[in-house]
Amino acid sequence: MRKIMVVTSAYGRQQVREKGGQQALLPVISAAGADGVEIRRELFDAHELTRLSELGAAIAAQRLDAFYSVPEALLMTDGTLNPNMAQRLDEARQLGAQLIKFAVGHFLPGVSERALQAVPCDPQLALVVENDQTSDGSLAAIESVPLPAGISGLTFDIGNWLWLGEDPQKAARQLADRVRYIHIKAVQRHQQALHTVALDDSDGSWRTVLSQLPADIPRGIEFPLEGDDLVAVTRRYVDLLREE
Repeated sequence: MRKIMVVTSAYGRQQVREKGGQQALLPVISAAGADGVEIRRELFDAHELTRLSELGAAIAAQRLDAFYSVPEALLMTDGTLNPNMAQRLDEARQLGAQLIKFAVGHFLPGVSERALQAVPCDPQLALVVENDQTSDGSLAAIESVPLPAGISGLTFDIGNWLWLGEDPQKAARQLADRVRYIHIKAVQRHQQALHTVALDDSDGSWRTVLSQLPADIPRGIEFPLEGDDLVAVTRRYVDLLREE
């Protein structure tokens, strides 16, 4: 049975803060029947970053898997590795995470190929890179990046391609064999701008993209989860994406 992860940012930054941080959402995610939680580094305050082991223990107590999302690029503008990588890997281990996610960043032939060879292999912590909403996340840019032993594969964000004017279906066809995690994100255009929307409010095109990606890898809910009963709302989409 495929794993369904819930990205904490799906509840909205304000709601996460009002509830007391990401840890407060763990019982909701667990009660909804999800397999795990994707913890977002950008949602921590300075104090929370000193208590990652406690959050990791709370995740384990809820019997949830943990993924860790870092809002940084793996490769810097000069093509070298993110100087914070070792620290971020340590943060992920404190959380008990099985996966850590970076944006790809700026790949420069030669420089970046040598840099990527230095990414450590850790059988307990998969490192993946994601297509973001910058030019470095375009299909051509992603396809140019080699995946050495230290990088497990790609996080495929269904919605992010649209911000770059790319075809998500084409990207799915061309990258499917490298994808290890999927971010489910439905996107609609409103008043000349793109917005992430709940699956029920979308045109359903996410289904076609999803059908072209591996069926047996984790899927992360990264669209808005809103309503008076967050457990019920979350459970509905957990069940939908597990069966889809």
